[in-house]
Amino acid sequence: MAAMNDTAQRPPLPDHLSADPLSPHHVAAVFEYDVGIRLNGKERFDVQEYCISEGWVSVPAGKALNRKGQPLMIRLKGRVEAYYR
Repeated sequence: MAAMNDTAQRPPLPDHLSADPLSPHHVAAVFEYDVGIRLNGKERFDVQEYCISEGWVSVPAGKALNRKGQPLMIRLKGRVEAYYR
């Protein structure tokens, strides 16, 4: 088990990150670790994509699907914080 302060081995969290492997903003090395996202100080567990500099997160819009069978996404704006758990 790794120590709590071994952040030197973890890759830096990018400004824009997507959980979709087909996205150009997907960084597989980051997803080897547990990533947490806070929007306006509240932790979110359903975030699929975020951008810290632009201040938004993308989350599924209920159970609705697009024509390709992927969840419909909505963007929520606010202060975004990304961190390793």
